[in-house]
Amino acid sequence: MEIVIGIVGLLIGAAVMWYFAVRSANSRYKQIVNDAVKDAEVILKNKLIEAKEQTLEMKSEAEKLINSKTSRIQSTENKLKQREITLNQRQEELNKKKSETDSLRSNLDNQLSLFEKRSAELEKTHRQAVEKLEVVSGLSAEEAKQQLLDSLKEEAKTNAQSYIDDIIDEAKLTANKEAKRIVIQSIQRVATETAIENAITVFHIDSDEIKGRIIGREGRNIRALEAATGVEIIVDDTPEAIVLSAFDPVRREIARLSLHQLVSDGRIHPARIEEVVSKVKKQIDEEIIETGKRTTIDLGIHGLHPELIRMVGKMKYRSSYGQNLLQHSKETANLCAIMAAELGLNPKRAKRAGLLHDLGKVPDDEPELPHAILGMKLAEKYKEKPDICNAIGAHHDEVEMTTLLAPIVQVCDAISGARPGARREIVEAYIKRLNNLEQLALSYPGVLKTYAIQAGRELRVIVGAEKIDDKDTERLSNEIAHKIQTEMTYPGQVKVTVIRETRAVSFAK
Repeated sequence: MEIVIGIVGLLIGAAVMWYFAVRSANSRYKQIVNDAVKDAEVILKNKLIEAKEQTLEMKSEAEKLINSKTSRIQSTENKLKQREITLNQRQEELNKKKSETDSLRSNLDNQLSLFEKRSAELEKTHRQAVEKLEVVSGLSAEEAKQQLLDSLKEEAKTNAQSYIDDIIDEAKLTANKEAKRIVIQSIQRVATETAIENAITVFHIDSDEIKGRIIGREGRNIRALEAATGVEIIVDDTPEAIVLSAFDPVRREIARLSLHQLVSDGRIHPARIEEVVSKVKKQIDEEIIETGKRTTIDLGIHGLHPELIRMVGKMKYRSSYGQNLLQHSKETANLCAIMAAELGLNPKRAKRAGLLHDLGKVPDDEPELPHAILGMKLAEKYKEKPDICNAIGAHHDEVEMTTLLAPIVQVCDAISGARPGARREIVEAYIKRLNNLEQLALSYPGVLKTYAIQAGRELRVIVGAEKIDDKDTERLSNEIAHKIQTEMTYPGQVKVTVIRETRAVSFAK
């Protein structure tokens, strides 16, 4: 019984606790719901306020946009109205100008018809006047016109010659002094020995007994040597000397060195000759390259193509008018460097152009081209600069000069070639050149006598005083000099002097 009472008590206690717990939960739930409702109302009010603000902002922006578009439309309408007014004004002006143009055109038509009538009348009057003049003068219109043209030509020629004389005098006053100074300084600062080359080389021997060994049995040794070297070997009565004759200096040098080795060795027979000549050719090729390298090093020229260096070395065995080509090129290079320095240009580039200017005289093949053009093409082939190539090609006026290096090379080439003792000509060619000079000057009317003096470097022309006046002498000397320059080949330069004198001769009896 007590147990049942205890259990009932516990159940009653649990029910009471459950009741109070439910009651507390209900009150808390109501509190939470009330708080949530209050928060929702606050959030809703805030959102409504934000929505109203955004609506107002969008409304104001829309109003602003509408106002700006309205103002733009208004300004566009104003511009269109203004343009319409302007176009109307222009249309009125055009209408006025059109009416004025129509009136002017009618006036011009009237004046043109009047002008044509007057022109016909003037032509008729002119024709009548010309006919009267022809009757009075006894000359036709064409004859009178020709006489007038002749007199005008003569007057223009005289005026042109006097103008040319004034220009030449002015140029001489301003440029002659400076040019002389530069040229003289360049010449004075370079000193080289004169070079004379022959078409023969004399090979000296110790005794005439060696001549027989060189000739060999029935001449087989000398024939083998000539065939291997391409040189004519002359064995005559000249004591202790054998003459090697060939126009190619390289061949002569190969023959000379081969003979020297054969004579020193003592074994002279065809097989040995071919062996020695082959070795000497290789030595000469190596010496050519070494000479080219040494020349470029001496002159301070760097970066040359190996093939150009070999061609520079070959210049040692070439000659021009008897002047050694390598010596001439080195001298020209030094002169170019000095003259370029005097003129404020690059002396190294000038020296390079001076060394290579006669490159076309030593090609491996012989094309039908002037040596200046050939040298320019070789320089272009081996990647030389355009100013160097132009200086090479223009030093004999074969191509147009485009840089300042070209006239420097041309002048220095002439200085080196015109130096006394530098060059030598064959007597027949020398005499022929002098005769051609004299005959060229004699071909001009009024020339009485011509004399080529100073080894062909000056041409004196004597003219008749009754046929040519003093003004014509200047013109004649210029024309002869120009013709010599364009039609003849000569070393250095030729001075043309025209002499006109009047002689009065009387006899006392």
